[in-house]
Amino acid sequence: MGFPQFPEKFAKPAVLNAQDIVDYRRRLGRMPDLPGLEGVLLCLERGLPRKLRWKIPVRQAGSMNGEVYALKKSHGRVAVMTGFGGGAPIVAELAEEFVAMGAKKLILMTWGGALQPELQAGDIVVCDRALRDDGTSQHYLPPGKYVQAGPELVEGLMISIQKRGAACTTGTTWTTDAPYRETVEEVCQYQAEGVKTVEMESAGLFAIGAVRGVQTASVVVVMDSLATLHWQVPERLDPISRSLEVVYAAALEALAG
Repeated sequence: MGFPQFPEKFAKPAVLNAQDIVDYRRRLGRMPDLPGLEGVLLCLERGLPRKLRWKIPVRQAGSMNGEVYALKKSHGRVAVMTGFGGGAPIVAELAEEFVAMGAKKLILMTWGGALQPELQAGDIVVCDRALRDDGTSQHYLPPGKYVQAGPELVEGLMISIQKRGAACTTGTTWTTDAPYRETVEEVCQYQAEGVKTVEMESAGLFAIGAVRGVQTASVVVVMDSLATLHWQVPERLDPISRSLEVVYAAALEALAG
């Protein structure tokens, strides 16, 4: 049988919806304190909100599969979600719930591997589309190779990152569910097509954006490289840490704006 096993399921109603979960949390008194929520940063670097709280003040707003922080100056309009693990399924699940809570803009910041040889550890790639090699997006959208990010949010992110003196590029990312099954044939093919990075979340997030009508974007900070068809890692993590801090600040500004 092909995947998914019900090929037209993306057009069918679901038994359980994110609004059901949000309403249930509300009845139990377990909703994060986020009045007027508009934008969320899904941050895979879990220590950043506390590490940078002296520079970007946040308050703990609750939890939902991880820690939720509110950007203080936004008065609950902008939140940071962290400590939730990784992969397209959990990102899509959380994105659905945040949309049900009112969010109109969602940004993912993650790490990933470089496919192009000019990309080095710490380089920043703002992803404007994702190659759908994940399972999650197949449940939301008709068959297709790519899913697009939200162009306005991508542009806002680029401006905010560059304003901080950091270089960044835009490009396509390859989203896969299986990091230990990235084959030579795939890497060579996607290199030739100009795909810049590989990670595990973006296609799932972009699918939610496409289906729910909200703006989404993702930023990949290059961690390692497959460009030579061998796994290469940096000697030092300093450039990666600096870039993550820049992206964190820039993403929150783009959401607040």
